[in-house]
Order: sequence, then C-alpha cells, then structure tokens
Amino acid sequence: MEAIKQRVFTNWNFARFLRLGMGLWMLVWSIQSSDWAVGLFSALFIYMALSNTGCCGAGGCAVPYDTKKDKDIEDI
Repeated sequence: MEAIKQRVFTNWNFARFLRLGMGLWMLVWSIQSSDWAVGLFSALFIYMALSNTGCCGAGGCAVPYDTKKDKDIEDI
C-alpha cells in the first residue's frame, strides 16, 4: 500500500498534469453529454496520470542499446 501511495504522490511532471487535466475534462464532458465511450477514455487518462504510466508502460518503448561496436557481416 505504501508503494502505491508513493507512486501517486511523487514525480509529478507536465505530462502527468496534462493527462490528469485531459482526463478530468473528458469526464465532465462525458457526464454532460451522457456519452459512456468518452467516459471510458477519461478513465484511461486519469489512470495513466495517477499511476505515472504511458501507453507503453514503464519503459516499454525503449530500444535496447547494443554496446558491441565491432560487428561482422555474418553477425548481421
């Protein structure tokens, strides 16, 4: 439980505030227009803001760095 609390309350940056703002804006919009599909997207944005994850997860889009500089044609 302490890890969840630490994740929610630390490391707030511009991207997290942007996701939270967009999620809350879409939530209000979905309630006013009675549109459940927009409500689902708003829940996604709010979850991403609170859990500090993006679409790819924690480092899911990172490309591995190869430290081996000397490659032969057979290796490729």
